[in-house]
Amino acid sequence: MALKQQDTGEVRGVRLLLLRHAKSAWPEGVADEERPLNGRGRAAALLIGDYLAEAKLIPDLALVSSARRTQETWALVRERLPRQPEMRIVAELYAASTGQILNVLQAVEPTSRTVLILAHNPGMQDLALALSGGGDAASRESVAAKYPTGALAVIDFPAAQWSDVGRGMGRLDRFITPRALG
Repeated sequence: MALKQQDTGEVRGVRLLLLRHAKSAWPEGVADEERPLNGRGRAAALLIGDYLAEAKLIPDLALVSSARRTQETWALVRERLPRQPEMRIVAELYAASTGQILNVLQAVEPTSRTVLILAHNPGMQDLALALSGGGDAASRESVAAKYPTGALAVIDFPAAQWSDVGRGMGRLDRFITPRALG
């Protein structure tokens, strides 16, 4: 079953965009949750935002960790998009395990067909691998090797709603890193 129409980015089923926050600074005396992006991270977030806009990968809903670096990443990505998706800060995504992220995703209402989750490793890498039962083999190998800051996995599911999404059900469409774009 073809899940997307190539020219419009339109999806049949649901589409998940897993975005790891961009590169952050490590200022002394700053709590992990309050770490800001560094210059390289800001540039990478803008590159990913441009990519999402050009590839017509515009989420209906963005679920963003409560960490400062994820919120700063989203602000920069969002400014590059042709429309402003709904955004929710989800504290449960900070330092979340695969199971915790999946629980958040499965609770999303079915009216949101394309969802972006912006969070942290190792949860993002582990979730991308757990959900992808098929798809682009080279992308899957890249995800397994490393999920760098600012990386984006696009996973399609032949599901009517998010509560039906589970392990191994997705098709990894692509895996994009800022380095590949820059």
